[in-house]
Amino acid sequence: QVHLVESGGALVQSGGSLTLSCAATRRGLRLYSMGWYRQAPGKQREMVAEITNTAHTTLSNSVKGRFVVSTDHALDTSWLQMYLLKPADTAVYYCFARTQENTYWGQGTQVTVSS
Repeated sequence: QVHLVESGGALVQSGGSLTLSCAATRRGLRLYSMGWYRQAPGKQREMVAEITNTAHTTLSNSVKGRFVVSTDHALDTSWLQMYLLKPADTAVYYCFARTQENTYWGQGTQVTVSS
């Protein structure tokens, strides 16, 4: 089992910055990657960013150049640094962690960008 706890969601003005954190608690399981999805009202959940245990990162086209995903060496904590935020970035952001067999999810944290 992997338990994930997100923090850092807030209300921010357009053009502002915000950093989300995700702390992973795992019982000896090896994580392959950590990352973030988001879901806006009335829309499907979309992948935002992922970082693997070899530090390979993937970012969605909608956030490239504005968001940065990182993790500590042990893949215990992941961060999503968000810059130049837009109202379109408003969503619930979910942290995820992948093992070889499963994907685990956090409870989500709300990010609201006002225009």
